[in-house]
Amino acid sequence: MAQNVRDILGVSLGVILTALGLDMFLIPNKIAAGGVGGIATILYHLINVPAGAAMLALNVPLFIVGIYRLGARFCLSSLYGTVALSLVVDILAPLVPVPTHNLLLAGIYGGVLVGLGLGIVFRNRGTTGGTDMAAAILRTYTGANVGQLLFLVDATVVFAAGLTFKSAELAMYAMITIFVASWLIDAVQEGFSYTKAFLIVSDLAAEIASAILKELNRGATAWTARGMYTGNERDLLLSVVHRSEVTRLKDIVYGIDPRAFVILADVHEVLGEGFKRYR
Repeated sequence: MAQNVRDILGVSLGVILTALGLDMFLIPNKIAAGGVGGIATILYHLINVPAGAAMLALNVPLFIVGIYRLGARFCLSSLYGTVALSLVVDILAPLVPVPTHNLLLAGIYGGVLVGLGLGIVFRNRGTTGGTDMAAAILRTYTGANVGQLLFLVDATVVFAAGLTFKSAELAMYAMITIFVASWLIDAVQEGFSYTKAFLIVSDLAAEIASAILKELNRGATAWTARGMYTGNERDLLLSVVHRSEVTRLKDIVYGIDPRAFVILADVHEVLGEGFKRYR
């Protein structure tokens, strides 16, 4: 029960942020950044239909087809976020200011708010229907990748907005918004990169692992790997550290084995001992 309450509160916060991005930046500046929100932006400026009402109306046929193609359970899990976003967009529209008509600023800040909002919605196990559901439905017919279908649907909306508003510039700003929002959705769900993962191949793996444990108080995991060129077997070490410890770990590795082979990669989220717990 407590988890369900947290999820609802999280989805509600995400919906509010998303609605603010639409009402303050995107809709007033005719930036139709894909999805049902983009179509609603076009309809708002063409025939003066409230954007939230348009979003809800567009989602109704998606839900009907979705129940048939995806099952009632999938669609019902999207119902709260979908209806809430539509209502909040129309409730906030007359109440919030439009801080800028500079298209670049509107595209960036609108993308930030929408990306943060949708990321929070998804992180709390919710959705807002729209193109996510459309892509899932299309996948049942085509078998194509959902990410590719989402891009295709959003690109179609952006192209249609460019034609409707007779402005290639608005379409280009919409693409900026989509990029910013997509990056933030991933960052909110996966976490901002604050740690680094080291993969270390060395003949002195045991000594390096011991130094990591003693000098950095970090763990290291070893498994046996075989080089396909030489055919020789060596221990492959994995160690995850904070960004502030990267240089110290390099010094440890190359102080012990100047010939070590090291791969350094970004890690978006680490759950477990020494980092953070899953909540």
